Amino acid sequence: MSIIEEALAALDLETKVRLLSGQDFWTLPAIPEIGLRSLVMSDGPIGLRGIGWRPDDPSVALPSPTALAATWDPELARTAGRVLGQEARRKGVHVLLAPTVNLHRSPFGGRHFECYSEDPLLTGEIGAAYVAGVQDQGVGTTVKHFVANDSETDRFTVDVRVDERALRELYLAPFERIVGAGAWGVMSAYNGVNGSTMTEHADLQIGVLKREWGFDGVVVSDWTAARSTAPAANGGLDVVMPAVGDPWGEALVAAVRSGAVPEEVVDDKVRRVLRLAARVGILDGASPAAGAPSTLDGAAVAREIAARSFVLARNSGGLLPLDPARLRTVALSGALAADARVQGGGSALVQPARVVSPLDGLSAALGGATVTYSVGADPRRRMPVARGPQWSGITGVLRAADGRELFRASLPTAYVRWMGDPPPGVAPDEIAELALSARVTPSVGGAHELAIVGFGDFTLTAGGRTLFEGSLYRDRDESAVFRGPAEQRFPLDLAAGEPVDVVLTQRGGNPGFVSFAIGHAPPSPGPDALLDEAASAAAAADVAVVVVGTTEEVESEGFDRTTLALPGRQDELVSRVATANPRTVVVVNAGSPVLMPWADEVAAILLTWFPGQEAGAALADMLLGAAEPGGRLPTTWPRHDRDALPVTPTDGALPYDEGVFLGYRADPADPLFPFGHGLGYTDWAYESLSIEDGGEAVTVTVTVRNAGARPGREVVQVYIGPSTPDPSRPRRWLVGFAAAEAGPGEAVTVRVPLPERAFQVWDGGWRKVPGSYLVEAAHSVADRRLTAELTV
Repeated sequence: MSIIEEALAALDLETKVRLLSGQDFWTLPAIPEIGLRSLVMSDGPIGLRGIGWRPDDPSVALPSPTALAATWDPELARTAGRVLGQEARRKGVHVLLAPTVNLHRSPFGGRHFECYSEDPLLTGEIGAAYVAGVQDQGVGTTVKHFVANDSETDRFTVDVRVDERALRELYLAPFERIVGAGAWGVMSAYNGVNGSTMTEHADLQIGVLKREWGFDGVVVSDWTAARSTAPAANGGLDVVMPAVGDPWGEALVAAVRSGAVPEEVVDDKVRRVLRLAARVGILDGASPAAGAPSTLDGAAVAREIAARSFVLARNSGGLLPLDPARLRTVALSGALAADARVQGGGSALVQPARVVSPLDGLSAALGGATVTYSVGADPRRRMPVARGPQWSGITGVLRAADGRELFRASLPTAYVRWMGDPPPGVAPDEIAELALSARVTPSVGGAHELAIVGFGDFTLTAGGRTLFEGSLYRDRDESAVFRGPAEQRFPLDLAAGEPVDVVLTQRGGNPGFVSFAIGHAPPSPGPDALLDEAASAAAAADVAVVVVGTTEEVESEGFDRTTLALPGRQDELVSRVATANPRTVVVVNAGSPVLMPWADEVAAILLTWFPGQEAGAALADMLLGAAEPGGRLPTTWPRHDRDALPVTPTDGALPYDEGVFLGYRADPADPLFPFGHGLGYTDWAYESLSIEDGGEAVTVTVTVRNAGARPGREVVQVYIGPSTPDPSRPRRWLVGFAAAEAGPGEAVTVRVPLPERAFQVWDGGWRKVPGSYLVEAAHSVADRRLTAELTV
């Protein structure tokens, strides 16, 4: 009998059921009598937060999943996974709640930035490599959210209506690829699919995932997604998280005793949990699946991924790369140039040890040139968190009701946020007060503003004077948690150079979710004057760089976007600067597509996604030519809001009426930027395309030559489609890709094997469609260079 079977046999029903639910927000219970330690889970996908507040233990913050997919580099994705696996081991976490492999059905989707692509093949390849990298370190993954969880509006209740063919060919395909590659966990989604909520969806969770695909891992609910006892247990769910709202426990024991849930169903779930425990090394006597722990430099990997992900969307006249030897002045503008948005909003936020802003990165790289900075336009609805050289001694303190200090830590910014446990050694019921204190020494005197950002009962003092004492709340619907806490602003006259102590105290215990901050805004001449200042600086500079993007109030988990337009007056800022200086580079700091009414007015456009903690360093590498912009778009960027699919349900249902015609497969007539698009600093000639048809195996061979003057990297994309258009199928679809790297004048040959699935459709089962196909080697879906014909 195996270790797992021995352990299972030693458990009574009550203990087995106890193992299937969270004991708190992030962990499963230990069972010492069988040598099982507590299983710890934590959010990803770009960093490892851990299970509570650990300000002295920051997290590596890698670029967003959209950025990782834009590299079109599975090996780099595996490296990203290894970094997160080693971070998990360092923080005592056994299971990473990532990756998100739902599709970019619509750029309105709030978690678009947390997913990889509109294409299932690209999503599957990047996701499988990421999972392999994490699991290389003996850390589990939970591939999420199974399935069709592609938007946020009414996400707990929406019923997605998707036909079986589209479900199989598009939405299930990445999960199938990653499960086939050996994922140890899958997360069941909030939404319903075709009439059944996913946590109870036996046809998909048992019929497809466990039986058809042979998945031997654990299906864990999204947090609070499980709402029933017997239907969820019989529907294929294995673990309910978190402890709050758990519908199992004694109710599941009773359901087994009554016969509503067979005990062998519970046994199968426990067996899966024990198997996962064995793999991650917390079951005595079982051999863990870990290889040698990696020792990667997380910051270096973050910088490499960022630079490799940046997409050069436009480069009129070859403005980029800039020659630092010829630059005397660079006019940098945009609020996000100084306060870079390096990650998306929502449950997966992490706190890195440092963030390199574009202003920091360019200033450091251009030691011989002057970098001027102007805010220009500020898209942030809430006041930015207090940080930077004007603020010193930022400290967080937890106190008991009798005034005893329970915990103290220095903080990089005036922001406290955690989900789960307080710091080690502090009991949640001991905490009566949480305080943020700092000293501000203004560089400019005048009318400053301070703000409280948070939920709860607060006292704010500045210089010993009470500015606020009272309660701050907002509507506590589910999206409010992600849209951000309430904000209250207070004017305060400060003198330049004179320090003032600021203290924000939140009264009350630890509810398991804490989020509050001190905001600060210096005196401002007003929005019109800020635009004038940026335009004037641009006119006097050799080159202008404008950083625009989204904010947490626009792009986040918990809600969808209502427009793709940039918030605030950022479009006006770009137009004003471009008019003042024809040598204008626009850096788009957004995790998902945005509208660009000024796209034809500017010389260069660089898409940087949410670029992680090394944002500014990677940007300097790219702008100054130290790195090649090798990124390619993993999704289509629409030109207008009307070109994007809707995400708002009607009468509780969201129909996927487009079927298999998603994104580029719908053959959009006039996208802003097409799928696969991305320029480089060199040119590529596509010289030959040949097909090796071995019957069961088909391989496409493509030779490309670097026709430019710089070394470079080209992503060779291979598409196929029926030679004679078939209205029931897309015109073409991606079937493989490979990277070619070469110096000037060098030729490189790449081989792209075509999967059997490339020629199949779902028709109650997978069926090969015989006939003649066009095989195209392409720089993007809209820039197809070579064509051959293949008959299957």
